[in-house]
Amino acid sequence: MKKIITTVLFIGFISTVFAQAVDSLDTKTKKDWSKVSLAGRPNDHFMLQLGYAGWSGAPDSINIKGFSKSFNVYFMLDFPFKTDPRFSVAIGPGIGTDNIKFENTYIGVKDQTSTLRFQDLSDTNHFKKYKLVSAFLEAPVELRFSSNPLDNKKSFKFALGLKVGTLLDIHTKGKEWVTKSGSTLNNYSEKEKKKDYFNKNRLSATARIGKGNFTLYGSYQLGPLIKEGLGPSIKPYSIGLTLSGL
Repeated sequence: MKKIITTVLFIGFISTVFAQAVDSLDTKTKKDWSKVSLAGRPNDHFMLQLGYAGWSGAPDSINIKGFSKSFNVYFMLDFPFKTDPRFSVAIGPGIGTDNIKFENTYIGVKDQTSTLRFQDLSDTNHFKKYKLVSAFLEAPVELRFSSNPLDNKKSFKFALGLKVGTLLDIHTKGKEWVTKSGSTLNNYSEKEKKKDYFNKNRLSATARIGKGNFTLYGSYQLGPLIKEGLGPSIKPYSIGLTLSGL
């Protein structure tokens, strides 16, 4: 997955260089964007992101299983460059969430142990459905390019950025207590929450590329989710689809 996100970032960089090269060569038809008014234009102010979430650096002993989801919501203020409003900087608040699914696992977020335990429960009773849910208050910053800012719904666009986040909540949630063979013992759910093992802040690199109201996005956390010395050096990532346009 690191390779995927690196590829997305590389594509964004190459696209920037390509767009600038085309403009420098096509001087006869080059539009003077500095004289174009973009007042009131929509430019990805409101963004919804839904994607696959994963953990880079997770040891094989951690039983991550199933389709883990990431869901993010941001409201961004966009500031076009005066000399060339195809380029802009955007910043704004939002919420980022990850739901990492596990199989036959117990995570000791409330245990009084020296390190965070990921216990394999394959040979004993366990929750049939089990996940670790995290939510961050985030402030993304993007450097954006839109090939035609006057008509963003048909424009090719990409963005590179960073987002700073602070941990709002992290908890485990299990549903349906079963035997090791899968027979139901009790159809109930249980939630355990505690932040002690986890870093309270994070910094992630981001990239988006696409056309119109839909772009592919990638995000990679630059620092570990779990505090140093308290567990494996896990770095969350996600990749998916962004819906924008307001």
